[in-house]
Parts: sequence; structure tokens; C-alpha cells
Amino acid sequence: MTNRKLLGAAVSLCCFMMMAATPASADLLDDIMKAKKIRISTDLAIPPSGMMDASMKPTGSDVEVAQLLAKDWGLELEFVQTTGATRIPNVLTGKADIIISTLSVTPERAKVIDFTNRYATLQSDIGCMKSSSVKGWPDVKDKSIGVSRGTTQDTTLSNMKDKDLKIARFDDDATMVTAAVSGQVDCVGSSATIINQIGVKNPARVFESRIPLATFDLAIGLKKGEPRLMDKLNAWIAENIKNGKLNAIYKKFHGVELPLDMRG
Repeated sequence: MTNRKLLGAAVSLCCFMMMAATPASADLLDDIMKAKKIRISTDLAIPPSGMMDASMKPTGSDVEVAQLLAKDWGLELEFVQTTGATRIPNVLTGKADIIISTLSVTPERAKVIDFTNRYATLQSDIGCMKSSSVKGWPDVKDKSIGVSRGTTQDTTLSNMKDKDLKIARFDDDATMVTAAVSGQVDCVGSSATIINQIGVKNPARVFESRIPLATFDLAIGLKKGEPRLMDKLNAWIAENIKNGKLNAIYKKFHGVELPLDMRG
């Protein structure tokens, strides 16, 4: 055998041994199950989806969905507190395993993360003070509209270039609600549930939905390339829609049931 052939054989043998010695990379589902813990990115400052109770314990519809998931899978639950703008970066950087945090399914977000099937829905509106005369888009032309930065409401309103809207962006829903409560903004773009919360915090400034924006599907978000985790999450969602548990959680905190086609 020539020196060149010997060298080639040696290189091939070396590569084979390296491949054999390299363990197959575990996927995220394997990592979660091995750790016996799931880290879930959840905003705890957007009642009634996520909030702290009187004992400073997490509660809310998304919180109970996360708790149910961890219980069903026999895992310890770690909440990774987040805002609307940091939910997706949390999973992309490995800080969290999944997102359960009023995450609406949009084409833009689907370019960077994967979504499960929906587990709930979100009605988004323009909400203004009950005493205001706002009835349609022409009535908000000169009014400031508060939104939480990075949310679907922010994106939807920002794309309405023809309406010449005055958008005031805040870092999270809690700050946006505070702005509405204190009179810093005239209206808000948010979920119908959060709009109703403004009057609870300040009865002198009761807000109500005036202009429908859209109804969004809410799904669990995870980084791309995790098909086994995706399949397990979708199977879990299907089971808990069928047994009515997801509908019961939603009704408990939002006062209404999920759409008819989502009820078991």
C-alpha cells in the first residue's frame, strides 16, 4: 500500500472513531425529562393571564396552564418571568424551554419560533374611557393609544400607516395600564380582559372596548427544530381540550368560555 493510501486509510479510521465516540445530541424534550424540570417563560404582570396573588404567588390563566402541564408531565416548574418583548428571546437563548404567556400566533413570529396548536384565544381591541365619544377609527386620530412594546397589538397598529395613529409604547402591560389609569394615554390597544382591568385600578377612569382589532390564537412557543417536544405538547393540548380542563381554566380567570370549537 502506498504512503498516500495509508494516509487516507488512517484519516478515514480516525474520522470513524471520532463519530463513534461522539454521543448523539439529545433534543430539548430529553433535556427537560432528564432535568425533571421545565422552565416556562410567563409574564406575571398581565392579569388575569399572569399575576401575583396576595401571598405573592403566581396565579392566572397562563400560570395554571403551565402548572397543569408540569403536573401532568411529572416535572418541577420554574417560571422565567418575562415581558412581551422578551418572551421569544428567552427560548432562543435557552433561558426558558417554552413560552406560555398570551403568545399570539403571527407569521412574523413563526419565522423565528415554532408554535403548538392553540390552547386559548385572545380578543384584542382599542379600549377608551367609557365617557369618551370614540366609536370608530376616525375618532382616535388625535388620541394617544398605549400599547405594550413587541405585542401583536403594537405590530397591528404600527402597520396601519394610513390611519396616522399616535402610538405610545410601554415596556410591558403593567406599565401601559398604569399610563391609562393615570391619564397619560387616551386609549389602549390590548386584550379585552386587560382593558377591563383599567377601571378596576381606577374607578374614575373606566375603559371599555370600542374598536375591534383582531382575535388571535394563543399557542405555546418553542424554538425551532424540536419535533418531539412539539408532538408531546400538541398531544397534551388535545387531551386537555377534550377533557375540558383548558376551558375551565380560561373561564375561571376570563369570565367567558373558549370558542365552541375548542371545547371538549
